[in-house]
Amino acid sequence: MASTAELAERYRAVLPSFISPLYNRPISISHGEGSRVFDNEGNPYLDFFGGILTTMIGHANPVVVEAVQSQAAKVMHTSTLYLNEEMIAFAEEVAAVSGIPDPRVLFTTSGSEANDTAILLATNYRSTNQVLAMRNSYHGRSLTAQAVTSHRAWSTSSYSGLDVHFVQGGYRLRSPFRHLDDGAFTDACVEDLVQLIDMTDSGGFGALIAEPIQGVGGFATPPDGFFGAMGKVLRSEGILFISDEVQTGWGRTGEHFWGYGAHGITPDAITFAKGVGNGITLAGIVARAELMNCLKRSSLTTFGGNPLSTAAGRATLRYVLDNDLQSNAAARGAQMRKRLAPVCDASPHVAELRGKGLMQAIEFCHPASIEPDAATTARVLESAKDRGLLVGKGGLYGNVVRITPMLNVTEAELDEGLDILAQVIETLD
Repeated sequence: MASTAELAERYRAVLPSFISPLYNRPISISHGEGSRVFDNEGNPYLDFFGGILTTMIGHANPVVVEAVQSQAAKVMHTSTLYLNEEMIAFAEEVAAVSGIPDPRVLFTTSGSEANDTAILLATNYRSTNQVLAMRNSYHGRSLTAQAVTSHRAWSTSSYSGLDVHFVQGGYRLRSPFRHLDDGAFTDACVEDLVQLIDMTDSGGFGALIAEPIQGVGGFATPPDGFFGAMGKVLRSEGILFISDEVQTGWGRTGEHFWGYGAHGITPDAITFAKGVGNGITLAGIVARAELMNCLKRSSLTTFGGNPLSTAAGRATLRYVLDNDLQSNAAARGAQMRKRLAPVCDASPHVAELRGKGLMQAIEFCHPASIEPDAATTARVLESAKDRGLLVGKGGLYGNVVRITPMLNVTEAELDEGLDILAQVIETLD
């Protein structure tokens, strides 16, 4: 087995320069078990990032492993040109938990492709190329997904056939409305939406696409009811609402199974990915039938909904529901806030602790300001890793630590990881 140092050299020699390891001193991952991963030298790490919220119910979860092994011994690929019970059954199961009336489901291979599909449907259904999205958003790395991304660090191209306009959203810390209370903040953002439509509508917007909690944007969290208030304006204009649940779905927020549940609105479409297959390549979109069936030309997906991936998805969803992991996310999220809030309040380096359930973030700024402090954030990441804890990074300026344990993380595991993180923050000075 190659050493971690050898792998780092080979990584840089053969992979493109626009991707890079998370850490200044990269780590390898050889294998994992539950909430822990191990590098090529056998060193253990408590994993509170899960490959960007993707290993959702633990590494090498035996239920998922058995489902994948069993299906691999039968058939791994068919495509949508053929009937396969795993794909159809999982579509039925996703439809049942979606909350969308009369839903249809299409599986894809990534969240980017799912969001592409959502925009394709909305623009066809509404016969327009105009789309609304949120400031500080991230929706993927394909050309269409990049067009609706408003995040300079991850925006790689402005080329698009879409006419996209960005609305004030949930990133309150740097919003011109940040000093308002929840209700007034929501009202101000809705007024901005109304004015934006009045000034820029060139024949009708197709949809607003939004993350209920912005993932790459550093878990920016709007007040409850925020998108419900926006939805009243959207409905009056016939504009669709697409909820990008790639990071918020499957009970992670603790309060609701989907992030949109906090807002008193039912989306016209939901996109999902990441944790749905507990690490296997799987994503998709669920939308009301009238919208999903609006395409009049033939289409297909070669790899979306393949039986191997959907077998993993079925096992993952069953595990989440059978073990009521949404409730665990709520309980462990409360545990996280209780442990971290005093530490963050006492630190001059922390501007804000935010998020819900097992989706929490800490934004680091220079003391007595909201000037981003990416250097301190990097120190926190590296120091936590050196003590055996893996967390993520995000935010518009790379100054946010993202904390996303497995949905089945135990109370003891969470205490262990939070103790490490608290020690790191407390020793910054």
